[in-house]
Amino acid sequence: MRLLSATDVLISAHGAQLTNLVFMDRNSSVMEFYPLGWRQRAGGGQFVFRWMADRAGMRHEGSWWDPDGEPCPDSPDILSCYKSRQIGHDEAYFAEWAARVFAAAKERKARSAAAEVSAAGERRRKAATCNCS
Repeated sequence: MRLLSATDVLISAHGAQLTNLVFMDRNSSVMEFYPLGWRQRAGGGQFVFRWMADRAGMRHEGSWWDPDGEPCPDSPDILSCYKSRQIGHDEAYFAEWAARVFAAAKERKARSAAAEVSAAGERRRKAATCNCS
């Protein structure tokens, strides 16, 4: 919990581990990955963490769908096919996507810190004002 509460951007493959996003700050971000074929077979389940992030006041910065790799065979047990597979990647695309998300998170954090400093200064100013009669 402590680690996630200090995390600004969580990058993860789609899965149950993303439920831990509830321990992150409201203005943090989530980036999600899916293996090839998952989008066609997952139905509404592919949106669960997008919905969770939205409800928690976080930003779901998008999902990356794997364009490479072998699709799972037509089997009713789709989870066993994906369990130990590697998700392919496009380094250039990921680098650009991550840079945009990290820059936006840094900017939000800076604005939030500036707002906190301003609010603290206002509270000190009000506390120093004497309303003596």
